[in-house]
Amino acid sequence: MQPSDTLRERLRGSLRPPEGPHPAPAEGTPAAVLVPLIERDEPALFFTKRTDQLPRHPGEISFPGGLRHPGDRDLLDTALRETEEELGLARADVEVLGSLDPFLTYTTGFWVLPFVGAVRPDPSMTPNPDEIAVLLELPLPMLAGVEREVEWHGEGQSWTGFVYDVEEHTIWGATGRMVHEFLELYREVSA
Repeated sequence: MQPSDTLRERLRGSLRPPEGPHPAPAEGTPAAVLVPLIERDEPALFFTKRTDQLPRHPGEISFPGGLRHPGDRDLLDTALRETEEELGLARADVEVLGSLDPFLTYTTGFWVLPFVGAVRPDPSMTPNPDEIAVLLELPLPMLAGVEREVEWHGEGQSWTGFVYDVEEHTIWGATGRMVHEFLELYREVSA
């Protein structure tokens, strides 16, 4: 790694290209999220706490994103549209670096493709109050420090996943899975 390399340059070289091709879902409902990275002295990720009134995943901590709409060109368009709708963060303010590995959610059957996008510190955002209760900015070293692997059991099945308890918030499930993959990549490119 050269001293002039920025975190975003190193990540771009390790992520899947944002323009694809992206694997087609074998099963599940296509969805996409944006993993918003703020490049500071201590890099951080933006998260949303969903309002309690939402029909899916109320009150949970997540990345902005959602289901693909018929008018979306591709899943990257889905992630950017949803981010704009939820956070009021303009597409032009997101530098898409690439995508993480797609995955099928355990309980909802969504086929999710997470895109990593760099945003400048203190971006102009107006969260949608019908969808977003709180915005969280959590430093990567803090997330790495509280990361723990857990196993859930229920209905004759068991799942292994990653949980992050930060202040009064808990990140788990599909979001925890994406955080873990991103942290693994971050550790690799920062070594």
